[in-house]
Amino acid sequence: MMIQVGDHLPQATFRVTGPEGPIARTTDDVFKGRRVVLIGVPGAFTPSCHRNHLPGFVTHKDEILGRGVDAIAVTSVNDVFVLDAWSKASGAEGLEFLADGNADFAKAIGLEMDGTGFGLGMRSKRYSMLVEDGVVRILNVEETPSKAEASGAEALLKVL
Repeated sequence: MMIQVGDHLPQATFRVTGPEGPIARTTDDVFKGRRVVLIGVPGAFTPSCHRNHLPGFVTHKDEILGRGVDAIAVTSVNDVFVLDAWSKASGAEGLEFLADGNADFAKAIGLEMDGTGFGLGMRSKRYSMLVEDGVVRILNVEETPSKAEASGAEALLKVL
Protein backbone atom coordinates (compact mmCIF):
# COMPACT_ATOMS: atom_id res chain seq x y z
CA MET A 1 0.00 0.00 0.00
CA MET A 2 1.28 3.46 -0.94
CA ILE A 3 2.28 5.79 1.88
CA GLN A 4 -0.16 8.63 2.54
CA VAL A 5 -0.03 12.12 3.99
CA GLY A 6 0.00 11.74 7.78
CA ASP A 7 1.86 8.42 7.74
CA HIS A 8 5.22 7.88 9.44
CA LEU A 9 8.04 6.78 7.17
CA PRO A 10 8.97 3.14 7.79
CA GLN A 11 12.39 2.22 9.08
CA ALA A 12 14.85 1.70 6.25
CA THR A 13 18.58 2.01 5.68
CA PHE A 14 20.15 4.03 2.89
CA ARG A 15 23.78 4.20 1.83
CA VAL A 16 25.54 7.53 1.51
CA THR A 17 29.07 8.54 0.61
CA GLY A 18 31.24 9.12 3.65
CA PRO A 19 34.83 10.34 3.87
CA GLU A 20 36.18 6.78 3.68
CA GLY A 21 33.48 5.13 1.58
CA PRO A 22 29.84 4.13 1.89
CA ILE A 23 28.11 4.48 5.24
CA ALA A 24 24.62 3.53 6.39
CA ARG A 25 22.00 6.15 7.32
CA THR A 26 18.60 5.16 8.64
CA THR A 27 15.34 6.98 8.14
CA ASP A 28 15.72 8.27 11.71
CA ASP A 29 19.19 9.64 10.87
CA VAL A 30 17.79 11.54 7.91
CA PHE A 31 14.34 12.66 9.08
CA LYS A 32 14.11 12.66 12.90
CA GLY A 33 13.67 16.20 14.21
CA ARG A 34 14.04 17.68 10.73
CA ARG A 35 11.86 19.12 7.99
CA VAL A 36 13.09 17.44 4.78
CA VAL A 37 12.02 17.57 1.16
CA LEU A 38 12.50 14.08 -0.25
CA ILE A 39 12.66 13.50 -3.99
CA GLY A 40 12.29 9.97 -5.35
CA VAL A 41 13.49 9.23 -8.87
CA PRO A 42 13.60 6.07 -11.01
CA GLY A 43 17.30 6.37 -11.76
CA ALA A 44 20.32 8.62 -11.68
CA PHE A 45 21.40 9.89 -15.09
CA THR A 46 18.14 8.75 -16.73
CA PRO A 47 16.87 11.47 -19.09
CA SER A 48 13.86 12.76 -17.12
CA CYS A 49 15.64 12.51 -13.76
CA HIS A 50 18.84 14.14 -14.96
CA ARG A 51 17.42 16.83 -17.27
CA ASN A 52 13.97 17.59 -15.87
CA HIS A 53 13.51 16.58 -12.24
CA LEU A 54 16.73 17.13 -10.28
CA PRO A 55 17.73 20.44 -11.94
CA GLY A 56 14.64 22.21 -10.58
CA PHE A 57 15.59 21.31 -7.02
CA VAL A 58 19.18 22.41 -7.61
CA THR A 59 17.98 25.72 -9.07
CA HIS A 60 15.38 26.35 -6.35
CA LYS A 61 17.44 24.98 -3.43
CA ASP A 62 17.80 28.30 -1.61
CA GLU A 63 14.12 29.17 -2.06
CA ILE A 64 13.04 25.76 -0.72
CA LEU A 65 15.41 25.96 2.24
CA GLY A 66 14.21 29.51 2.86
CA ARG A 67 10.75 28.13 3.59
CA GLY A 68 11.81 26.41 6.76
CA VAL A 69 13.12 23.22 5.16
CA ASP A 70 16.24 21.80 6.80
CA ALA A 71 17.41 19.64 3.89
CA ILE A 72 16.64 18.40 0.41
CA ALA A 73 17.31 14.69 -0.09
CA VAL A 74 17.21 12.59 -3.25
CA THR A 75 16.69 8.84 -3.27
CA SER A 76 17.01 6.43 -6.14
CA VAL A 77 17.34 2.71 -6.69
CA ASN A 78 21.01 3.02 -7.58
CA ASP A 79 24.16 2.20 -5.67
CA VAL A 80 25.94 4.80 -3.58
CA PHE A 81 28.77 5.20 -6.13
CA VAL A 82 26.37 6.08 -8.96
CA LEU A 83 24.54 8.58 -6.74
CA ASP A 84 27.82 10.17 -5.70
CA ALA A 85 28.83 10.58 -9.35
CA TRP A 86 25.38 11.95 -10.21
CA SER A 87 25.47 14.52 -7.41
CA LYS A 88 28.84 15.78 -8.65
CA ALA A 89 27.82 15.78 -12.34
CA SER A 90 24.62 17.68 -11.49
CA GLY A 91 26.23 20.41 -9.41
CA ALA A 92 23.88 19.41 -6.61
CA GLU A 93 26.08 20.58 -3.76
CA GLY A 94 24.16 20.75 -0.52
CA LEU A 95 21.58 18.11 -1.46
CA GLU A 96 21.71 14.74 0.30
CA PHE A 97 21.80 11.66 -1.95
CA LEU A 98 20.38 8.47 -0.42
CA ALA A 99 21.09 5.21 -2.24
CA ASP A 100 18.25 2.67 -2.05
CA GLY A 101 20.15 0.07 -4.06
CA ASN A 102 17.77 -2.84 -3.44
CA ALA A 103 14.57 -0.74 -3.56
CA ASP A 104 13.89 -1.58 0.10
CA PHE A 105 12.70 1.94 0.92
CA ALA A 106 10.71 2.30 -2.31
CA LYS A 107 8.92 -0.99 -1.56
CA ALA A 108 8.35 -0.10 2.10
CA ILE A 109 6.53 3.11 1.12
CA GLY A 110 4.64 1.44 -1.72
CA LEU A 111 6.26 3.57 -4.41
CA GLU A 112 8.22 0.91 -6.26
CA MET A 113 7.99 0.65 -10.03
CA ASP A 114 8.64 -2.44 -12.11
CA GLY A 115 11.03 -1.34 -14.86
CA THR A 116 12.01 -4.87 -15.92
CA GLY A 117 10.28 -4.41 -19.28
CA PHE A 118 12.82 -1.70 -20.03
CA GLY A 119 15.79 -3.60 -18.57
CA LEU A 120 15.84 -1.44 -15.44
CA GLY A 121 14.69 -3.90 -12.77
CA MET A 122 12.76 -2.62 -9.78
CA ARG A 123 12.89 1.15 -9.41
CA SER A 124 11.25 3.95 -7.47
CA LYS A 125 8.32 5.90 -8.81
CA ARG A 126 8.96 9.60 -9.30
CA TYR A 127 7.71 11.71 -6.41
CA SER A 128 8.42 14.57 -4.07
CA MET A 129 7.32 14.85 -0.47
CA LEU A 130 7.74 17.01 2.57
CA VAL A 131 8.58 15.02 5.68
CA GLU A 132 8.44 16.61 9.15
CA ASP A 133 10.05 14.58 11.94
CA GLY A 134 9.43 11.37 9.97
CA VAL A 135 5.79 12.16 9.08
CA VAL A 136 4.69 12.75 5.48
CA ARG A 137 3.04 16.18 5.22
CA ILE A 138 2.96 16.65 1.43
CA LEU A 139 3.11 13.91 -1.22
CA ASN A 140 3.24 14.45 -4.98
CA VAL A 141 3.47 11.26 -7.05
CA GLU A 142 4.02 11.44 -10.79
CA GLU A 143 1.54 9.35 -12.80
CA THR A 144 3.82 9.10 -15.84
CA PRO A 145 7.41 8.08 -15.00
CA SER A 146 8.91 10.17 -17.80
CA LYS A 147 7.31 13.40 -16.55
CA ALA A 148 8.46 15.63 -13.70
CA GLU A 149 5.54 18.00 -13.37
CA ALA A 150 3.48 17.10 -10.27
CA SER A 151 6.66 16.14 -8.42
CA GLY A 152 8.88 18.97 -9.64
CA ALA A 153 10.36 21.77 -7.56
CA GLU A 154 7.97 24.38 -8.92
CA ALA A 155 4.90 22.30 -7.98
CA LEU A 156 6.29 21.66 -4.50
CA LEU A 157 7.06 25.34 -3.95
CA LYS A 158 3.41 26.19 -4.62
CA VAL A 159 2.33 24.14 -1.60
CA LEU A 160 5.25 24.69 0.80
